[in-house]
Amino acid sequence: MATLTLLSAGCSTFDFAGRRDALFEQAAAQSWRRDFVDAKPFNLLTLERRQAPHALLTVYIEGDGRAWLDRSTPSANPTPERPVGLRLALADPAANVLYLGRPCQYLAARDTSGCDVRYWTGSRYAPEVVAALSQAIDRRKTAGDSGIELIGYSGGGVLAALIAARRTDVQRIITVAANLDLAAWTRTLGVDAMKNSLDPAREADRIANLAQYHLVGTSDETVPPSVVQSYVAASARTSAARIVEVVPGFDHDCCWHREWATRISAVRTRLPAAP
Repeated sequence: MATLTLLSAGCSTFDFAGRRDALFEQAAAQSWRRDFVDAKPFNLLTLERRQAPHALLTVYIEGDGRAWLDRSTPSANPTPERPVGLRLALADPAANVLYLGRPCQYLAARDTSGCDVRYWTGSRYAPEVVAALSQAIDRRKTAGDSGIELIGYSGGGVLAALIAARRTDVQRIITVAANLDLAAWTRTLGVDAMKNSLDPAREADRIANLAQYHLVGTSDETVPPSVVQSYVAASARTSAARIVEVVPGFDHDCCWHREWATRISAVRTRLPAAP
C-alpha cells in the first residue's frame, strides 16, 4: 500500500487570516502567553490565555501539520502553514485556554533535539508522544483548575482521546475532523497501517462514559464520517455521553473556524462536562 499521507482539502478562496504568522500576531494582540515547555523528549509550543483563577482548563491540540509533501515523501518540517487548531483556540470564549503544538512543530533548527521524521509519520501517535503532551498539560495546569477539557483537531483529536484514557482529570473530549479509528482510517484511504501508533478505537471502552462530542464534515475526504462512526461503534459499552455531529458542506479544513465561538458554546451546552 502507499505510504501514509494526510490529504488536504481547503477552502476555495484563500483566507489570509488563517496563516500561521497572522494567527501569532492575533495571539500577541490578545495577550496570549507564548512559550515552549520541556516535555521529554520534545519541546512543545504552548500559547495560553487565563481569565479566571478557578475554572475548567480548555486544552487544544493541533493537527498533524505538514507531515507529507506527497504520498511517498515526508516533509522536512511538520509545522502547519495554516494551523486550524490554533485558529479555533483563539476564537474560543472559554476563560482559560491552553494551545499545544505537536512534537517537532514550530521549532528552530537548533531546537529539534528528539525530533525524528517518524514523529510526524507512522509514530505520530506513539506512546511517547501521548506521554509528552500529557506532561505538557501537567506543566501548565494550576491548582485552581477545576478540571481539563480536551479539544483536538484532526490528529490532535486522536491524541485527545489517548490522553484522556490515561488521565483522571479530563471532564470532556471534543474532536474536530479526527481520525479516531486508525485501522478503519488507513483501510479507507488505502494506505499503510500505523503499527507504531496507538489507536483510540482499541481503547474506546476506557473512556466510554466520558463526555465526548465528535464533529466531522460531510465533505471530508481525509477523515470521512464513517471513520468517526466506526470509533463510536468500537466500544462495547453504550453511553449517552457520546455525540457525533456531521456538519453539512464542511471538509477537513474548511470551514471549522467560521462562527466557532457560537458552535463550541452550543457543544458545551449540549454536552455538559462531568462533575
